[in-house]
Amino acid sequence: MLARMSEAAPLDPEDRKIITLARSARARNGVPEGAAVRDETGRTYVAGTVALESLQLSALRTAVAMAVASGAQSLEAAAVVTAAQTATAEDLAAVRDLGGAGTPVLVAGPDGTLRATVQAG
Repeated sequence: MLARMSEAAPLDPEDRKIITLARSARARNGVPEGAAVRDETGRTYVAGTVALESLQLSALRTAVAMAVASGAQSLEAAAVVTAAQTATAEDLAAVRDLGGAGTPVLVAGPDGTLRATVQAG
């Protein structure tokens, strides 16, 4: 279910940070999406879309994989910068697997403007 963030609600500085990191990854690597996740200790993991002939991963699934590979036990939040209107079901499942159903996923446009906040579950 898509839960939109209120226009009047200010964005937490830590959430703004992961959107900025995701946007930077997208721009720096020239990929369709950039993503960042914040783990239970406040560490961030940033990734872009992986598009190899033998391996296709969205930016958000790559960021979750990086967090898992680095020992993260949970996620506090995730962000994806994309031209799409929302995160895919597969991306939400990856966030849910590590962070739980209530983990917020911030979906921002290529300009970094927050479009929606969805829960991973």
